[in-house]
Amino acid sequence: MKLKVIIALTLSTACSAFALKGGHSATTTAVGRTNNASANNQPPVAFVRPDRRSDSGVALRAAVAAAGDSNSNAMSARGGGGLGGLDIPLITYFGLWYLGNYYYNISNKLALKATGGAAGFPMTISALQLGIGSLYGIFLWLAPDARDKPKVTMDDIIKMLPVAFCYAGAHSASVFSFSAGSVSFGQIVKAAEPAFAAVLSQFVYKKKISKAKWLCLPIVIGGVIIASVNELDFAWAALISACLANCFAA
Repeated sequence: MKLKVIIALTLSTACSAFALKGGHSATTTAVGRTNNASANNQPPVAFVRPDRRSDSGVALRAAVAAAGDSNSNAMSARGGGGLGGLDIPLITYFGLWYLGNYYYNISNKLALKATGGAAGFPMTISALQLGIGSLYGIFLWLAPDARDKPKVTMDDIIKMLPVAFCYAGAHSASVFSFSAGSVSFGQIVKAAEPAFAAVLSQFVYKKKISKAKWLCLPIVIGGVIIASVNELDFAWAALISACLANCFAA
């Protein structure tokens, strides 16, 4: 009987010691992890139950994917991301615009020469060009999946009339300048458009122009004067009409 009691006490003591040892090691491990996380300036590890671990992993992957999509959308909207952050599409558009403007001036001059030059029909050609541009704009509004049709009121049309008149005047005066003189001379005079814009903004629209912009204007005007003096195909009609086009554009 005494032997059985001794054996039972021994077994209970061993089980208690094993339980205390396991609990102490688990507590030590948890405290050690917390201390290591604090030493590394990291948040303590959150123990997730097995049934919740998969859900949190899915949520984490979804958050990372959403962040990647937002970054890619931002880069695509900005247009950068290639060749050191240069906006390649925008640079391409500028190049195509200059190339199209070059060929437009040449074909415009050929059409003006074919109709008699300054004594021909420059205003007719200018009106036809504006009419074709208007028809193309209307086509883009009516064509499916091209552009949304604008919602314009009568007040909007009245407000746009001065802008439309100035645009038509600038285009027509430019065409007449090309018909009266050479294309190069017309482009040289039209290069002084920033000077016209600065003068009108300062004295007509009452918008103050900075000193840095005023100091840049003599360089532009001086280059126009030098190029105009050395131009062999100088014509007063071309000079006046180009200056008028600059006034309309400003």
